[in-house]
Amino acid sequence: MNQTFTPLQLKERKFLPKDFIVTDWNALQPYYEQLVSREINSLDDLHRWLDDVSELEAVVSEDACWRQIHMTCDTTNKEFETSFTFFCMEIEPKIKPYGFQLNKKLLDCPFTKQLDPASYFPYLRGVENAAALYREENVPLQAEVNLLAQQYGVISGAMSVEIDGKEYTLQQAAKFLQSPERPLRETVFSKVATRRLKDRNELNELFDKLLALRQQIARNAGFDNYRDYKFRELGRFDYTPEDCFAFHQAVKEHIVPLQAMLVKHRQRRLGVDVMRPWDGDAEPVGTQPLHPFKDGKELAEKAVETFNRLSPFFSGCLTTMQSMNRLDLESRKGKAPGGYNCPLAETGVPFIFMNAAGTMGDVITMMHEGGHAVHSFLSHPLELSSFKEYPMEIAELASMSMELFTMEHWDVFFNDTKELHRAQLEEMERIISVLPWIATIDKYQHWLYTNPGHTVQQREEAWINILNEFSTGITDWSGFEEYRRSFWQKQLHLFEVPFYYIEYGIAQLGAIAMWRQYRQNREQALTNYSNALALGYTKTLKELYETAGIRFDFSPSYIKELAAFVTPVLKEMGVE
Repeated sequence: MNQTFTPLQLKERKFLPKDFIVTDWNALQPYYEQLVSREINSLDDLHRWLDDVSELEAVVSEDACWRQIHMTCDTTNKEFETSFTFFCMEIEPKIKPYGFQLNKKLLDCPFTKQLDPASYFPYLRGVENAAALYREENVPLQAEVNLLAQQYGVISGAMSVEIDGKEYTLQQAAKFLQSPERPLRETVFSKVATRRLKDRNELNELFDKLLALRQQIARNAGFDNYRDYKFRELGRFDYTPEDCFAFHQAVKEHIVPLQAMLVKHRQRRLGVDVMRPWDGDAEPVGTQPLHPFKDGKELAEKAVETFNRLSPFFSGCLTTMQSMNRLDLESRKGKAPGGYNCPLAETGVPFIFMNAAGTMGDVITMMHEGGHAVHSFLSHPLELSSFKEYPMEIAELASMSMELFTMEHWDVFFNDTKELHRAQLEEMERIISVLPWIATIDKYQHWLYTNPGHTVQQREEAWINILNEFSTGITDWSGFEEYRRSFWQKQLHLFEVPFYYIEYGIAQLGAIAMWRQYRQNREQALTNYSNALALGYTKTLKELYETAGIRFDFSPSYIKELAAFVTPVLKEMGVE
């Protein structure tokens, strides 16, 4: 695929003043009032109205995103926290009633039926869904939930441990778990466990508050539980909770055995009689951990070169982000955990945030978030902001496929062939091991929200039962039972974005299918990939996956088929 990169042109504002910035509600409200009261007397009027709604949404969205970006980049900065809190409490709750009115205006407009269904069907379906779910009494509750959820990042961002007299964030400390020195790994693992347990009660209390608020929101909207409400809110039109249960069962039957193969392979390489929790990422004595880059600058440069091997367009996306300072890659104290690509709706050039500490995992994260960034660039030319609000099942397909596409080009990071093969095997280990973890987290969420009123003890018992269900049973957790009981607290999605996790599993299966296609016909796979991402959310999920040349399918038979493709690949890599 040799598509060249063309810089994005900033769309000229036609509704808001060019110098308008979001300050407070008084400045914004008149524009919402204008849109609500405007007469629509023709299809052309409707298109102009939609363009103006889209422009306002883009400006507000980008402002909100920057507030969150600033806060996650520095959780210690009170001005950033205040700015984010102000938006959550003083602006967003006032926007939502107008959003409902605008949705109703669109649905009631006689010309809406004349909009081209080839592009507008998913959007209008989403508008109908949002209008049906809207409850005025939920607006302040949702604002409170958003504010509380951000406290998870504040609490986690403050966690650090001391190793050899030096302070490390938990993300930075993770690199020591790759060390060939087993006593060092055990020490670091113990320190991280102790530090996490220190905030165990505080995180349980935070989660209890979030749980109660979310259940209330669901009841207000007429649902028996938050799970069923959230499925509707997330627009899961193409699958049901029962499909998720089938996914869980299929992963247990067809993927956990592959994970067991990989764990035993590592155990043989390490030469240990019993695998312990600190051995999962380790290398044998005499083998040093992979060091693919030394700092964020080098990571960015090597990522650009890797992307360029696939397509000049892909590398052009990253160099544009570099030039606009939209990469914050290195871990530091006070920075929120995790990593993300944040689309910026008006300018179109996204922001990548991550906590790189020099590990191979950081390379994978960069490839992953870079895939999201490419998706942002490809879909930005679409007419309406809402067309670019694609669901996570396609968003994560973009990122996870990019990991696998780039894998053969990781010699950019490694001069030594043996190190390159180690890195590729590490990626395969991560892919296989993440599917049981996704099934674990997803099944746990179904339990959490269909068992309201449960105690912390019941919650931990349910967690352990589900965790054991998707475990290989090979690793011995003796002495760390309490840490394992609260291990779910490390998954930020449970606190910040509930039920957003099965998407990773669906997309990971899709990415394996994309990789299979790539190994058969490289150019066709990359073309299909780009064509699908450029559609944003103007097609259904099944249609988007078809455009990408694969199936939207996570049935047991399909998972078995993909596992059968992966098994010989693992054997090629020396895994028996």
